[in-house]
Amino acid sequence: MANFEFLDALGQIARDQNIEEAELLQALANALLAAYKRRDDSAEEAEVEINPETGEIKVWGLELDLDGNVTREWDATPQDFGRIAAQTAKQVLMQLIRDIQRRQMYEEFANREGDIVSGTVQQNDNRYTLLDIGRVEALLPQAEQIAFERYDHGSRIKVYIVEVRKTNKGPQIVVSRTHPALVAKLFEIEVPEIASGLVEIKALAREPGHRSKIAVASNDSMVDPVGACVGARGSRVRNVTNELRSERIDVVPYSDDPIEFIQSALQPARVREVRLDDETGTATVIVHDQQLSLAIGKEGQNARLAARLTGWRIDIRSESQESDEVEGVPEALTDDIAELIEVSDPAAELDPEVIEAEAVEEVEETA
Repeated sequence: MANFEFLDALGQIARDQNIEEAELLQALANALLAAYKRRDDSAEEAEVEINPETGEIKVWGLELDLDGNVTREWDATPQDFGRIAAQTAKQVLMQLIRDIQRRQMYEEFANREGDIVSGTVQQNDNRYTLLDIGRVEALLPQAEQIAFERYDHGSRIKVYIVEVRKTNKGPQIVVSRTHPALVAKLFEIEVPEIASGLVEIKALAREPGHRSKIAVASNDSMVDPVGACVGARGSRVRNVTNELRSERIDVVPYSDDPIEFIQSALQPARVREVRLDDETGTATVIVHDQQLSLAIGKEGQNARLAARLTGWRIDIRSESQESDEVEGVPEALTDDIAELIEVSDPAAELDPEVIEAEAVEEVEETA
C-alpha cells in the first residue's frame, strides 16, 4: 500500500535538516526491524524494506543457509505493522535528526580549529564563560580569559577556536581570548594584504591584555608591510586594539638579518649596536643611556617580547655600562650588573642607576 504522505513528510524533514533522505529511510528501516524482532511471532531472520517511490513498508522473513546466503524469503509483514511503524517513525526520526545534527556540527567545527568566530556572552561562572556562536555554544575557560576583561551578558566578542571535542551531546568547542594567533587572525580580517598573501606575519609575541609585537614582511616590493597593517592614520591597528580592549600592539618589519630584526623588535627604543653570540644564542644590545628604560620597558616587557619575537636571548646595556664608566667597578662586576638589567624576571622593577650605585657601595665596603 502506497504512503505518499509519509514520503512527502520525510522529504520535507530531509530538506529542512539538510539530511540525505536515503539516510533517513535506512535509519527508520533499522528501527522498524528492531521493533519487529520484539514480537513473539517474528521470523528468526528478517529485514525491513521501505520503497523509496511509494513509501510502502514490508517485512521480509528470511531463511539462510550455513554460509548466510538467503535460500527463501516471504512477506512476514504483520497486519498491525502500520501502527507500529507510525509510532516508531516519530521516535526514530527525532533521535536521528539530533544525531545527524550533532555529527554535522562536529564536522563543521572540527575543520575550523584555528579560526576566529564572534560569540555572544550567555553566562559566566568561576570555571568558564559560555558563548553563543550560532548553531552551537562555545566554552571560554578561565585559563583562556584575559585577567581583567569583563564578559557581560549579551556582549559580543571575537574568540579563537582552540579545540573541538566530540561528545555524546554534540561538539564541545573550546575558545580563547589569550591565544597569540587571535591577534594574527584579527589582522587578517582588518588587513586585505594579509588575507591575500601580499603581506605575511612572520613572527608574533604576546602578553595578553597588555602588549603584543608582530613582525611582518611583504611579498611585493611595492607594498609596505608595516604601513599596510597600521592603516591610514592607524585605523587598521586601532580596530584590532579596540577588539582586544586596548591591548597595545607594535607592528615591526621582519628581516632575515638577525641584527636588523632585533633592532626592529626593540622599537620604540633606538638601538645603537647589536652583537651576536651564535653559540649561546645571546644578542648583546647597546643603547644610548636615555634609551635604556625604553628598550627594557615597564617590568622588562619590551625586552621580553622582543626576545620571544626574535628567538634570541637579549642582553641590554647602556653606553655608560658598556664603556665601564662607573669609577671603581671591576669589569666582572659590570657584567653582573648587565645580567641584572637583562630582564629575565618580568616582575622585577629595573633601575640601572640604583643598581650601579649599590654595586659601587659594595666595592667600597670590601676595599
